[in-house]
Amino acid sequence: MRKIVSIHSYRGGTGKSNLTANLATAVALTGKRVAVVDTDIQSPGVHVLFGLDDKQVTRAVNDYLYDQCAIQDTAYHVSPPEVTAAGGHLYLVPASMKSADIARVLKEGYDIEKLTAGFDELLEAMNLDFLFVDTHPGMNEETLLSIAISDWLVLILRPDRQDYLGTAITLEVARRLGVPNLVLVVNKALASMDQAALRKDVERSFAAEIGAVLLLSEDMVRLGSAGIFSLKFPDHQFTRAVAGLAARLVKP
Repeated sequence: MRKIVSIHSYRGGTGKSNLTANLATAVALTGKRVAVVDTDIQSPGVHVLFGLDDKQVTRAVNDYLYDQCAIQDTAYHVSPPEVTAAGGHLYLVPASMKSADIARVLKEGYDIEKLTAGFDELLEAMNLDFLFVDTHPGMNEETLLSIAISDWLVLILRPDRQDYLGTAITLEVARRLGVPNLVLVVNKALASMDQAALRKDVERSFAAEIGAVLLLSEDMVRLGSAGIFSLKFPDHQFTRAVAGLAARLVKP
């Protein structure tokens, strides 16, 4: 069964793109065919984690949205050796980093239904098992449509009261939209925090399951998005937690 997984946060700065890249990689390491679509078109960046620079990106999701190519023509094969060795495949559909393209999106907008239709086209054309959607933070029309057609919504929040408020709103909307599977990920928790108490507090506040509690990591800050963290630090707490979440996603 093909699955669409949206990774979302109500506010920026939660580590959403980092989690998207690492979680998609973890699923691909199980032998699945996986693609990531960057729909944070106003402020793209997930391509950096996969080692793609501006010169390598000749076509982006923007080109598909403005009828310049098919969506599968914007997919780049980014499988690291570890994924290839495991029999998996990993692709990325980036958003354009060109200032003119970003300005066009901000000025003209785009056909949001075309974007979500492109998800199905991509799943079919590339015979994917999983499609990960790196969403734009907050609540907007494109995010709502992405969430509405998702099989899984992974909602990220920090242990911060402002994040709690926005997460509550997002969860209520997702439930009204009938998303089949909802899971919370608490990111950037301090190592000094009582993780059991934090987990209990979050689960009680939102009446939702926590998929992982991820600690604020000096190693991740030092890496600075220069690659997939879980591949560089295979024994790290972050890597183990992400692998556990990936195992839940691939479970039939």
